[in-house]
Amino acid sequence: MTHHVPWLSLAIWLPIVAGVVVLASGSEKNAREARVIAFIGALAGFLVTLPLFAEFDVATSAMQFVEDAPWIERYNIRYHLGVDGIAMPFLLLNSFITVLVVLAGWDVIQSRVSQYMASFLIMSGLMNGVFASLDALLFYVFFEATLIPMYLVIGIWGGPNRVYAAVKFFLYTLLGSLLMLVAFLYLYNKAGGSFDILDFHRLPLGMGAQTALFVAFLLSFAVKVPMWPVHTWLPDAHVEAPTGGSAVLAAIMLKLGAYGFVRFSLPILPDASHALSGFMITLSLIAVVYIGLVALVQVDMKKLIAYSSISHMGFVTLGFFIFNAYGVEGALVQMISHGFISAAMFLCVGVMYDRMHSRMIADYGGVANTMPKFAAFMMLFAMANCGLPATSGFVGEFMVIMGAMKFNFWIAFLSATTLIFGAAYTLWMYKRVIFGEVANAEVGALKDINAREFVILGLLAVMVLWIGLHPAPLTDIMHASVNDLLKHVAQSKL
Repeated sequence: MTHHVPWLSLAIWLPIVAGVVVLASGSEKNAREARVIAFIGALAGFLVTLPLFAEFDVATSAMQFVEDAPWIERYNIRYHLGVDGIAMPFLLLNSFITVLVVLAGWDVIQSRVSQYMASFLIMSGLMNGVFASLDALLFYVFFEATLIPMYLVIGIWGGPNRVYAAVKFFLYTLLGSLLMLVAFLYLYNKAGGSFDILDFHRLPLGMGAQTALFVAFLLSFAVKVPMWPVHTWLPDAHVEAPTGGSAVLAAIMLKLGAYGFVRFSLPILPDASHALSGFMITLSLIAVVYIGLVALVQVDMKKLIAYSSISHMGFVTLGFFIFNAYGVEGALVQMISHGFISAAMFLCVGVMYDRMHSRMIADYGGVANTMPKFAAFMMLFAMANCGLPATSGFVGEFMVIMGAMKFNFWIAFLSATTLIFGAAYTLWMYKRVIFGEVANAEVGALKDINAREFVILGLLAVMVLWIGLHPAPLTDIMHASVNDLLKHVAQSKL
């Protein structure tokens, strides 16, 4: 499907160019201009993704909006872009969250404003590049490049331990990815000197090669998701990152790893994926159950939500490796839904942190008395985090549990415990922070959310309810691509 307007290139390069312009405007005196340019850039970046949604043909599993041009001709590396029903929703999610993050940092960030805004715009463009790449080396370049702005965001605008958290985040994710590069080079030689991801899908690979490649991909993507036991960088990164950094990290960056499994591990290595599915399901269930229990004992709100993210992402990897349409589509819906809910939860903590400069649950209590509008929004997002029906959190989890039930009753039973743990840690935190008597004078002096904060949380609330009440537009987009993927994986098994 060829288009005259290069929508994917615009979605990638518009935010990056806007970020460079913001950097160029960057002196402390021009902070207001930097904010305005950043907002216009982020909004333009979001608007150019809307035609992807409007013109998308849901009937086909083929790549759409394809752009293909030579890049490094000597090695047959191409600037090859395209999206299917699996990748396309993530470009919209990423661009939408970027607009909100720019708005969220509007008054809060006072030092190096232009660099802060530019980091998020450039990161947004790079992450769109990851979702749109059809050339493995192009994918790798974008995948690694996303680390740099996030490293800077944590390391410069983060909390007291920011340098430790930033370095840990960088090293963990970089070391894993190097194995992915080795895997790509092996596949490049096997495919006769092509880095085209769709060519990789057709390679006849032996079981030994598939298993080795699966482990290489697993190590790079599992760190990014993050799966247990390589998850320890995430709570540190979240606690130290500024609010916007946490929102983007949870909403988009964790999805890059999960997306890698669907784009590479399952279609390229179907036999190894089947053979090692028990191992993947076990790791996913440990994340769902054990990390859910770890979240229960947290005293820091950000840490609690960070562990909750790991638990919810365990659901995603579980859905992928039960090999049925409910599981895979449910996992994809869960990824999109978690993007909205986790961003909303971190932004809610940010709203309180900006006023009280504390993330500790014990420092709060009775916030509903002084911030009733805020308490209502946070209630909705807390309920969505537990998987309440009619919120987006329910749809993905319900589909994955249904898929798991078809696969194995006990796996479904164990995965369903997340709904209990999720309700336990989320509502217990909500009760201690929001309800009860006003705990201290600082809480008594809190001001309710302003118009800017209301708009940010309001937009997220609309998305959470829209997917919860009417997920069909989202699942229709994925349907053909997911069925095609499962057919491909099943055929190879035969």
